[in-house]
Amino acid sequence: MKKISILALIISLFASAFAIANEVNVFNARHYKADAEMYDKFTAATGIKVNLINGKSGALEKRIAEEGADSSADLYITADAGRCGAMDAKGLLQRGLSSATIKASVPQNFRTNKWVGVAKRARIIYYSPERVSGAELSGLTYEGLADPKWKGRLVIRKSSNIYNKSLVASLIANNGKKATAEWAKGVVANMARTPKGNDRAQIMAVAAGEADIAVANTYYLALMLSGKKGAEQQAAAKKVKAFFPNQQGRGTHMNISCAALVKGAPNKANAIALVDFLLSPESQEHFTNNTFEFPMIGGVSPSPLVVNNLGLDFKQDLATKVSTYGKNQAAALEVMTAAGWK
Repeated sequence: MKKISILALIISLFASAFAIANEVNVFNARHYKADAEMYDKFTAATGIKVNLINGKSGALEKRIAEEGADSSADLYITADAGRCGAMDAKGLLQRGLSSATIKASVPQNFRTNKWVGVAKRARIIYYSPERVSGAELSGLTYEGLADPKWKGRLVIRKSSNIYNKSLVASLIANNGKKATAEWAKGVVANMARTPKGNDRAQIMAVAAGEADIAVANTYYLALMLSGKKGAEQQAAAKKVKAFFPNQQGRGTHMNISCAALVKGAPNKANAIALVDFLLSPESQEHFTNNTFEFPMIGGVSPSPLVVNNLGLDFKQDLATKVSTYGKNQAAALEVMTAAGWK
């Protein structure tokens, strides 16, 4: 009886060890039903269970930091390279997020050996075709948003918004902190209202005539046009047009949704396998058709809503490494705050 009990214990321990090895823990700050569907497909294809811990980025980052070596997190998946960069700066990530798939699929400026982009987005300008002329748009750059001709005509989110912090961080990388500080003053002087609301609220403000131009991410327009956010937002989206800045220079500011390898990840190999899966054509098509982001890999087309309303023929900024967004985050917030950007 004793021998049988010991044997049963050994079998039980082995089974538990196998179960642990056959899972991956994802701390997820992306709140899309489509993402959960993709993780289910990964489990069906590999047998690896995805344990999904959903939450806001700040709460998840705090939890990972507080748990330290006891954290069960394998991957931290979030929107914006600035967040992955901030995690890295806190020493919460580890090297080793590398595979043949990652190296072949993701351009170097969209990855490090600790985190990698799984989808792309651009932060662009939306305008009212009734109130903004072609001459005003011609050659427009992010730097040009500080031009006095836009006084009282611009809407944009708060300075604390991660998308804005990364945009300004990229300007610091390209133009220096001093020049960007002066630019921020010009942008504040041109605002039609005190910053409020999300990206969709900026687009709606232009549609309602509260402003002539807005800064927002590309996927929001397609999301509104899809009708998933209601008839009012769908109608508003039809009243604006998209413009890609800096086409005659470095190209339009690009950002990513990223997957980061957490320090001490208990299921590192499974984490890398999941990232490889997210970079497969099947997953990339799932991203583009459901979240309206741009694909990270070649050979996959964006959603028809994106193609038809934003187009594909635009120059991306592929020279500015998105890793600089995290490094310049504090400086970006500093210059915006100093300029009076609420």
